[in-house]
Amino acid sequence: MKRKKLVEPLLPGPYGRMNAAELDEEVAKFDQEFIAETAMPLTAKERVRDRSARQERGRPQVGNGARRVLVTIESSLLRRSDSYAEKHGLTRSALIARGLEALLRNDAESPGLKKR
Repeated sequence: MKRKKLVEPLLPGPYGRMNAAELDEEVAKFDQEFIAETAMPLTAKERVRDRSARQERGRPQVGNGARRVLVTIESSLLRRSDSYAEKHGLTRSALIARGLEALLRNDAESPGLKKR
């Protein structure tokens, strides 16, 4: 029995088991020009996948976005704040943000407090 000569046995799926003529016949449909009128609208599942693929990668924006700032903090205060943040499962940034929010909230509620 004569064995057929495979084009490339490492090709995925059934393509690796085809000879040159079979492979040419199978891929001929991809040589045709795409006609937009024959396209079908996306299904609901395809629309979800398309929307997901179009979204920007990375962290989601919170509020108006975040900005990096360079702040100088006294060493012992930084150690104490890092210790507090670790005990409470917070990042340093989250701890500082919470402190600023609390200070600004208190200042808005009691505008008559003396300032330094």
